[in-house]
Amino acid sequence: MVKPPRYSVIDVETTGGKPGIGRITEIAIFRMEGTEIVDHFTSLVNPEITIPYYISRLTGITNEMVKDAPRFYEIAKRIVELTENTIFVAHNVSFDYHFIQKEFESLGYKYERDQLCTVRLSRKILPGRPSYSLGNLCQELNIPLSDRHRAGGDAHATALLLKYLIEKKGDFIFPPQAFDTSHLHPNFDSNQAKSLPEKTGIYIFFNDNGEVIYVGKSCNIKKRVLSHLRVRDKSKRQMVQQLVDVEAIVTGSELIALLMEAEQIQKHKPPFNKALKKNNFAWGIYYYIDRKGYIRFFVERTTKMTSTPVASFSSKSNACKYLAQWVQKNRLCRFLSGLEDTSNGCFDFQLNQCSGACQGIEKPEDYNLRALNLLKQQNLPHHNFVIVDKGRQLQEKSFVWVDKGEVRGYGWINNEVTITSPYMLEDFLVGGKDDRHARIIIRSWLSAKKDHVQLLTY
Repeated sequence: MVKPPRYSVIDVETTGGKPGIGRITEIAIFRMEGTEIVDHFTSLVNPEITIPYYISRLTGITNEMVKDAPRFYEIAKRIVELTENTIFVAHNVSFDYHFIQKEFESLGYKYERDQLCTVRLSRKILPGRPSYSLGNLCQELNIPLSDRHRAGGDAHATALLLKYLIEKKGDFIFPPQAFDTSHLHPNFDSNQAKSLPEKTGIYIFFNDNGEVIYVGKSCNIKKRVLSHLRVRDKSKRQMVQQLVDVEAIVTGSELIALLMEAEQIQKHKPPFNKALKKNNFAWGIYYYIDRKGYIRFFVERTTKMTSTPVASFSSKSNACKYLAQWVQKNRLCRFLSGLEDTSNGCFDFQLNQCSGACQGIEKPEDYNLRALNLLKQQNLPHHNFVIVDKGRQLQEKSFVWVDKGEVRGYGWINNEVTITSPYMLEDFLVGGKDDRHARIIIRSWLSAKKDHVQLLTY
């Protein structure tokens, strides 16, 4: 017989606003074993800030009522004990969960529980209702609801609603965070995934030999890893069947996560990484200046060249196609761009679509002005710059440093540190290298995110 899950059904009243800004004024918890209520706890909470008048009118909770109530830290232990090893349930669960999580965060405690939302459950099990508010559902389903907009009354009604939904479904209800572990490696501890940080960074999967089998990047590491573990497609389960250990590296910055991910993939060549697993930039567009002073482009394998290409591609045909389009758009010479092999001038010259550089008619200085547009378009936006972004925690910032057109690396700096010269960043570098992958990542990321970060040029 399947052991019934434990639920902690919770409701909080607050001073309003967002979690971390507003504070809790009342909390109620009903602990359930399956469909039976086995314990409960209700208490007013001194929010240590003023309750707005309109909130008092809604909830009936006044500043006078909470003046002598316990502060959150005084009841925190009771909340942890009552909700331990339970599924956190609430009507619109993200509101209650994040308020409680923020209160614990202010105490330096990491509070995490699997969550279940009775609004979403009701939509799924009772489709077609005109409203899924707690009051309307209770009225329609004849569930008693007293002390509306007070924690005790709302939490008790939510517990009864959960019981109704379980009985209606005919089976116990588990949160979406839960997953089937039967397809996972016997040595993998699924609780390890649940304890991963919900922050931006990279994650690394290892097999039972300690070998890296996959590297990924996410703005929510925990959520992304759990999505791997929940995969239902049997053809995609091969990776998680080999997974034994997972390492998370928090970066705070999405750009650093992208750079770090590329570095790790190039270093370890994980078998389940498709991007960058092989040399997906095997072909590049290069240039040189000939004896007559003309800029000349050509396509070549990146493994044969020591210089950084103007642009990189997965195949020769893609590189030639891109170059041909750019040549046509800027009225360059196909012969000087390596797209035609002829001694009589390119075919475009005969069609009057080339200005005759291949015949020496157009001077190098005039031709090169248009050719330089391609080089400028593919380069990093500045020769010397620092990208300043979010850090791994509130007390720090991250940076990516480019100097003299080369990627110097990345790192983190405490907000209290004063930087008066970009070269002081040398002491804070922890990773990064200059290669075509890094330049492509930085250029692409900046084109999409430059309005959301601080870009310092010098």
